[in-house]
Amino acid sequence: MYNSKPHQEHDLARLHRHMADTRLAVLISHGEHGLQATHLPVLVDTQQGEFGTVYAHLARANVQWQDLQQGAEALLVFPGADAYVSPSYYPSKADNPKVVPTWNYLAVHAYGPVEVIHEAEPLLQIVSRLTERHEHGRSEPWKVSDAPSDYLEGMLRAIVGIRLPITRLQGARKLSQNRSAEDIAGVRQSLGDSADYQDNQLAAHMRQL
Repeated sequence: MYNSKPHQEHDLARLHRHMADTRLAVLISHGEHGLQATHLPVLVDTQQGEFGTVYAHLARANVQWQDLQQGAEALLVFPGADAYVSPSYYPSKADNPKVVPTWNYLAVHAYGPVEVIHEAEPLLQIVSRLTERHEHGRSEPWKVSDAPSDYLEGMLRAIVGIRLPITRLQGARKLSQNRSAEDIAGVRQSLGDSADYQDNQLAAHMRQL
């Protein structure tokens, strides 16, 4: 990922927090079947390995897992808040009109080899943990064990699990850090006043600078 120095994020705890907050990641790989990408919910175990380990599952009909099983390196993209930044947000524009639009955003890229999991028990653990994560907080959370056992067995046969120990982690936190304090404040204020929810999200992150 191209990422200029002012916008690089190296704080591991913040990177992990971003990954945990991302509900749907994108798994990208290249192999015999060409370039493949799958959108999927993931679990991030921050206690396994130097940078953490990611668990997820794919449909068995998805040929991407066949390439991954051959040892292809994979990239997991964890997108975050983003917002268009208009030159009109910069107070300095009044004195220096040499400004152009840009885009502020947060993103994390995680790289590593993938272990493909076929066994029923670890697959059940993955789907159970994913379900518990997203059912947490509901008044009557649904559990995997609520499904009939024979139906569940059939569903598990239709998927494969993946385990990706992260070997490289990149974070982008592009929040106008290359601008003056006055311009940063102008961008933050403009995005915070916007009627767009995503703009407001980005403004909230800028308040943490």
